[in-house]
Amino acid sequence: MDGHDRGAKIIARALRDAGMEVIYTGLHQTPEQIVETALQEDADAVGISILSGAHMTLVPKIVDGLREHGLEDVLVVVGGTIPKPDIAALKERGVAEIFTPGAPVSDIVEFLKSKIPVGA
Repeated sequence: MDGHDRGAKIIARALRDAGMEVIYTGLHQTPEQIVETALQEDADAVGISILSGAHMTLVPKIVDGLREHGLEDVLVVVGGTIPKPDIAALKERGVAEIFTPGAPVSDIVEFLKSKIPVGA
């Protein structure tokens, strides 16, 4: 969502290498644009990379937007610099998992594989 995409590109590549289809939308997407892309692409998951500190404002807008469009089953994962107290609050709002800096890429891949059926 913000101006730092190196980590997002690394994760996108790892997910592709693991056999997943990845649609990378680039920097500076609004919550509405992310929801619209999930809707148009029939996404199984939405991964949000955010380092700006606006996660408590922007991520709930995405989760709410997905729900408003009937996409309650779309898994939402977040990566970035998220303080521990905010992790619990975001999970209460519907985020499936949060990966902070230094999380092994293999953990992210395995988490998604465990939550999204093959061929979904």
